[in-house]
Amino acid sequence: MQDKVIITCAITGNLTKPEQHPGLPITPQQIAESALDAAREGAAVAHIHVRDPETGRPSMKIEHYREVIERIREKNSALVINLTTGPGGRFIPSEADPKVAAPGSTLMVPEQRVEHIVVLRPDICTLDLNTMNSGGEVVINTPRNVSKMAKLILDAGVMPEIELFDSGDIHLAHDLIRTGVLNGPGLYSLVLGVKYGFSATPETMLYARDLLPQGAIWTGFGIGRHEFPMVGQSYLYGGHVRVGFEDNLYLSKGVLAASNGVLVRRAREIVESMGGAIASPAEARAIFGLRA
Repeated sequence: MQDKVIITCAITGNLTKPEQHPGLPITPQQIAESALDAAREGAAVAHIHVRDPETGRPSMKIEHYREVIERIREKNSALVINLTTGPGGRFIPSEADPKVAAPGSTLMVPEQRVEHIVVLRPDICTLDLNTMNSGGEVVINTPRNVSKMAKLILDAGVMPEIELFDSGDIHLAHDLIRTGVLNGPGLYSLVLGVKYGFSATPETMLYARDLLPQGAIWTGFGIGRHEFPMVGQSYLYGGHVRVGFEDNLYLSKGVLAASNGVLVRRAREIVESMGGAIASPAEARAIFGLRA
């Protein structure tokens, strides 16, 4: 069993809609304040997406990321900052010609997807390995594009957190390590409960964990109603945990969580109730091998 459990809080995400929760953080100030609140409740890592402050829609503007980071660092120099590189991989085929993108597609060249990482150099950033159906759309992350993104991330001195949605993603990770694109054993997140991906069950998490490279650092987390059961399951299997408005908005059935901090507090209580100890940001940095 791990000595200390790292809690990651995914603050706002890309798909969660403002109309789903009146308290969803939208502006850089709100996102930073929510991350700081989550840290006070026990989160050692803040996973950050940004939004257009006017519309609430997902954004990739570097100035929004920069403001979030600066606001966090003004009050907390230790919290591990993890920026997303997920946006830019969604494709919606038009009905008239499937090879032509329909409105809503976000596909962009890999260099654009990591531009904010190269400029801002956070502690960690995500790197999605999934190519899969997502609702009626498709997410595309080809090995060539993932390799280009990985090189830029590593050249910037940033640690990639590899996001895994199905078993094929793990096989791709092994290939990328074998060919020198990624450093092993690596840092991973097992994303469970996304439709057409890993099921949010104990059996699936155990299967996925056992496919990871020997010595990998990993987090297992569930989407929606699976969030808190997977907190407990990940801890019991030797992993770290993640909660947050990106993944789930509810504290219990029909009861919206007041804040990200409330979700973190519940995750901390679950882990501590089973005898686990929560890692501080400094302890998380030591586990990840990041600079203090």
